[in-house]
Amino acid sequence: MNTRAWWMLFMAVVLSGCVALGFSHYDDIYGPQHVQVRDVGPSNGEGAGYLHLVKPVLEQRCVVCHGCYDAPCQLKLSSPEGIDRGLSKERVYNGTRLLAQSPSRLLFDAKNTQQWRDKGFTSVLNERQQSAQANLAGSVLYNTLLLKMSHPFPEEGVLGSEFDFSLDREQSCPSMDEFASLAKSKPYAGMPYGLPAISHGEFKQLEAWLKRGGKMAQIAPPTQAELKQVERWEQFLNQHDLKYQLAARYIYEHWYLAHIYFPEVNVDNSPNFFKLVRSRTPPGEPIELISTRRPYDNPEVSRVYYRLMHERSSILAKTHMPLALSDQKMSRLYSQFIAPDYQVEKLPSYEPEVASNPFKVFSVIPVKSKYQFMLDEAELIIKGYIKGPVCRGQIALNVINDQFWVAFIDPDKNSVPAVSDLLLHHEDDLALPAAEQSNVLSLPSWVKYANRQHEYIRAKTKLANELLADGKLLTTDLIWQGDGHNNNAGLTVFRHFDSATVVKGFVGQAPKTMWLLDYALFERIHYLLVAGFDVYGNIGHQLITRLYMDFLRLEGEQNFINLLPQSVRKDVKNHWYRNSHVSLSEFINRKTLLAAPTGIKYVTDDPKTELYDKISAALKAVLSRRYDHTSVPSVLAQLNNLPYKAINTLPQVSFILQRQSNGEHKAFTLLHHNAHYNISSLLNEDGQRAFEEDTATLVPGFIGDYPEAIWYLADEHNTQAFVSQLAAVENEKQYQDVTEKFAIRRTHPQFWQYSDLLHQVAKQYRGIEYGLFDYNRLENR
Repeated sequence: MNTRAWWMLFMAVVLSGCVALGFSHYDDIYGPQHVQVRDVGPSNGEGAGYLHLVKPVLEQRCVVCHGCYDAPCQLKLSSPEGIDRGLSKERVYNGTRLLAQSPSRLLFDAKNTQQWRDKGFTSVLNERQQSAQANLAGSVLYNTLLLKMSHPFPEEGVLGSEFDFSLDREQSCPSMDEFASLAKSKPYAGMPYGLPAISHGEFKQLEAWLKRGGKMAQIAPPTQAELKQVERWEQFLNQHDLKYQLAARYIYEHWYLAHIYFPEVNVDNSPNFFKLVRSRTPPGEPIELISTRRPYDNPEVSRVYYRLMHERSSILAKTHMPLALSDQKMSRLYSQFIAPDYQVEKLPSYEPEVASNPFKVFSVIPVKSKYQFMLDEAELIIKGYIKGPVCRGQIALNVINDQFWVAFIDPDKNSVPAVSDLLLHHEDDLALPAAEQSNVLSLPSWVKYANRQHEYIRAKTKLANELLADGKLLTTDLIWQGDGHNNNAGLTVFRHFDSATVVKGFVGQAPKTMWLLDYALFERIHYLLVAGFDVYGNIGHQLITRLYMDFLRLEGEQNFINLLPQSVRKDVKNHWYRNSHVSLSEFINRKTLLAAPTGIKYVTDDPKTELYDKISAALKAVLSRRYDHTSVPSVLAQLNNLPYKAINTLPQVSFILQRQSNGEHKAFTLLHHNAHYNISSLLNEDGQRAFEEDTATLVPGFIGDYPEAIWYLADEHNTQAFVSQLAAVENEKQYQDVTEKFAIRRTHPQFWQYSDLLHQVAKQYRGIEYGLFDYNRLENR
């Protein structure tokens, strides 16, 4: 250990001892707690210091674990409001609660820090007497950093069993009064948890800031050019005409998770972002947020105003969904929602049974308008259920396969009068479980919605058999081809066990399954998993959401299967659901095979692969090639054909940094796709695993927001050795031998330097899509 390390250890031990003396007498020594005013202006000395010296350290060392709904202890260090709010012992993700809990969304569910204290959040900054000594002694944030400094962290190897990195691990979430007990029982629990301590310089920056009282400033306000765009868009979205009001409601319910920016006034990739919100106040006045569980819940005001609120939190990859607004986009919205000839006589109700059903609320808006709107930003809409709060954890995600392609029915063919009439006549059957709100009795609700789905599917299949009786129209011409320019026409979804990703293009080798979405299916998925999902809901709400998604997945798969020859449709479906019991969802969907023949001429004995090729050819002009797995260097390309035993040992998402001869770095992502005999089992996923069928895909760039392994290849020789040794892996011991040589493990002494490099390279690759990665799923192997 070098001199600096010994000095830091000595000082940490001394300081921790001094702090511990005051734990049991805080009120006597420093007075009672009360909320402090920490906001200062960005040009103020303290404010400028926070923005330029403190905020970068928090982002690069703390926010990579503490951001979003799944931040440990709900401690969001990504904004001044989150830091001042502090932490809570109550979990957001709790699949066992019998009753829905009160929401705790930053900015929405409390207006100030005192209200958060009233909700049970405790401070990580000192809220007693404001002195240099008290500000350090009374800060949980400071003492967790100090605890790490005072207990040496291994500089190599795998961490012991005392470290729990499971997604639903026990969380301590101590107040300052409880910290002494935590430090004694879990001396290894200092922050950053399960990662090396921050550097001496970084520690001193945070220490000096905390000593002065932890003053914080907001980031710089939007530019005048951006504010002019905000004014234009708020004017467009808040006109008095009922047609405009209904259109704005529809737009909001689909875009409220997006990070909006204005490329026409931003020449670089660092714009300000905005969130579309509901406000009690009109444009020109300060935003007064309407806080409801769901975006369509009753606002309890006579008029809702749709406003653009500046996003001031750090941008996290796992929640970042950029959406560009421009003059062209405004014209497009006008042509979709305002120009068509329809009348809005009265605005629809906000009652749950109505508001949760988009087929009722927006029935007067033409189907083609709504569908085109969704297709224009199809990746963004699907990202809503990939990056929104629903998509977290194994149970939430074992309803989808690990890799599948997504295409869409052409809007001209999906909005004929017969289809519009079908949706109108079956709007009750298209109702979604969110109508039951957030406290649901799962079994009775499940039966009710299962019966409704059965009725709709029966009617849909009957109509399809009538319209496509001769099979001449049942060809790839049914598929939307992006209007010749839109690369949202073909997407790939990857499941990473307990997280997921969606990207443009048909990425990787041909998948096991594919979804073909029509308007009604696309809309229901959005209102099931995004607009209608309440992350704070009870177990019944979460369970019925998961089970209902079975119906929608089967429907999307069936749309694809119906393009195959009649003779193989049943066999393909049976292969996808091998070894499965006849679940209720499968029973309901068993009669969805069309009687109509396909109009596609097949010439091989592998029609499914042939159909993949035909769809890819039909969309060739618009398919994104950004993640083309065939474009990686030849040596690394061997990873696309790893033996299954080697693949079985891999984590779901691995990032690879390869140093080039000129000192620059290229990035790749190695994805492990778990194969299943079927995905119809809610609680027995391991029992349905087909390990010998697992595959891997290597692509250029970054796919995924939660790296589980980080590999660093210093040169070509290193790269060849890595590929050959990884290909030879057959067990955990051999895998750990490879990680010891090539991985940047949690214990790597230069972990944070490599983390900084990883983010620098990611910023180059991702551009406007860049955000901080999340390290909560980083493996310990």
